[in-house]
Amino acid sequence: MPGGADATAPLAGSAARTLLLNASMEPLCIVNLRRAVMLVMTGKATVLESDGRLLHSEHVVVPLPVVLCLTRYVHVPVRRPVPPTRRTVLQRDNHRCAYCGGGADTVDHVHPRSRGGRHEWTNVVAACVRCNHRKADRLLHEIGWELAFVPRAPRWSVAFGTTSVRTEPLWSQYVVA
Repeated sequence: MPGGADATAPLAGSAARTLLLNASMEPLCIVNLRRAVMLVMTGKATVLESDGRLLHSEHVVVPLPVVLCLTRYVHVPVRRPVPPTRRTVLQRDNHRCAYCGGGADTVDHVHPRSRGGRHEWTNVVAACVRCNHRKADRLLHEIGWELAFVPRAPRWSVAFGTTSVRTEPLWSQYVVA
């Protein structure tokens, strides 16, 4: 595998991750640097975005890939929707409490389950422990609270959450949040 890079910064952390797109430009997965370089070297993928650094081997220079696109379309079976778990709800709401805007570390059912509310994306929001305890099993209008947003199912899969787009700004135009 090609070694070293032009820049003095190491190739660890976020720079070692590459977004792989299907030939139809839909996100497939995130691959490590070694796999990304092998896909480029074998002609199976082309580099769409690079961070400007170069990988050198004895005979070849390859731009450090940040976004790759496969040269041939790969059929992907239909993916199941992401379930509203604690982790995915916190990720969707950016770890912010839907009631006070502070840091969230738990989830709350807007329409309480004890009153017939369902555990679904449109009824679950991130909340801080204090707001979750104050709200208890009451409805928002009973305590005079309002949500800052309407909860909805995310359009991303777990592999391409909003945190990935934040850590890799070059991915934002390819991954719809």
